[in-house]
This record gives sequence, C-alpha cells and structure tokens, in this order.
Amino acid sequence: MKNPVYLIILLALGLVFTTCKWVAATSSPEANQTVEKSTVDDIMTRTSVRAYSDRPVAKETVDTLLRAAMAAPTAGNRQPWRFVVIDDKSTLEYIGQNFKTMSMAGKAQLAVVMCGDVNATFSGEGVGYWIQDVSAASENLLLAAHAMGLGAVWCGIYPMTERVEQFSSRLALPADIIPMACICIGYPAGPSTPKDKWHPEYVHYNTWADTGAK
Repeated sequence: MKNPVYLIILLALGLVFTTCKWVAATSSPEANQTVEKSTVDDIMTRTSVRAYSDRPVAKETVDTLLRAAMAAPTAGNRQPWRFVVIDDKSTLEYIGQNFKTMSMAGKAQLAVVMCGDVNATFSGEGVGYWIQDVSAASENLLLAAHAMGLGAVWCGIYPMTERVEQFSSRLALPADIIPMACICIGYPAGPSTPKDKWHPEYVHYNTWADTGAK
C-alpha cells in the first residue's frame, strides 16, 4: 500500500519542480526580451495590405481583433469606441465602388467600421477625445491583425462630411455615433514590404530648437 503513496509524492514534487522552472523561464530577462522583440517586430513590420486571398476569417479571429481594439488606452476610461463588423458582400462591394480609396473593400473578407459615441466621452472641449480613443483602438486592431497573419488597411472616414454621411446612412448609424475609419481585413494575397518611416530630424528634445543632433 506504500508504493502508491510514494508515487503520488514523487509526482507532486515533479509538478512543483516543473512549475518553478516555468515561472523562472517566463520571468527571466531573456523571456522578456523575446516578448519585447516580438512586439516591436510586429510594430515595425506592419504595413497596409490592400490585396486579399479568398481564405475566410473565422469569427473567433474577429473576436480577438475586437478584444485587442478594446484593450487600447482611453481618456478617463470612457471607452467611446463602437464597432460595426461588415461581412456582407454587397455592403463591402458598395464601399469598394463608392469610395475611391477603399476599392479593396470589395475583395476583403470583412471590414470593421471604427466609430465613436459622442455621448460616451467628455463634454465641452473634451468631446474630441473620442477621436484619440478610437484611433488608439484602430491601431491596436491593425497590430493584432498583423500578428495573426492577416492583412489590413486603415481607410479614413471622419472628418470628411460626405463620407460620414454615406457610411452613417448605409449602416443606419444613430446621430450620436460617428464613423471614423473603415478597416478592411483579409489574409494577404501575397507578400508586402513595410515602408521605413524613421526620420530622426522629426525628433526634438526638451525644446523645439534642440533636435539632439551632435
């Protein structure tokens, strides 16, 4: 009868040892550097993708994209972002045919219209914070799409009055919901190369006069 007891003890000790090793590994500087490198790589290699394959995007994947969007920073935690997910082909084709810079929408598997609820943000001069919040959510969604092997492109709507009105009408948006951007999404039809946007001359330190150049 003792052998089973000894076996249980050994298994328990093995589990503790394995758990300790896992915690040490994931909290080590090397592990943190791997996570950091992966995140920075995703930021540096993300690019606008306008050509998509016919591969469908699973609903679970879309949910992950939206979760990532809602994890963005938001002024006062107001979270004024609202989302309209479009997977109806006729609506995607309507967008592609009626907006010159969004012609890729007709071939996309889906699009997410990033909206702001002006009643969910601050009043007075602070009302415009919804634009920053929804922009942050949009960037989160783009980065998550890239990290998951998807391609996406941010197409502006707000503040172009005609675009806002057309999207609001087509999507039956309430008056207090403003469409800010349309993000077309799909699996890339081919490889794409990100642009190098690093310009050190755009950077100033402490005052505008000091660019840090030596």
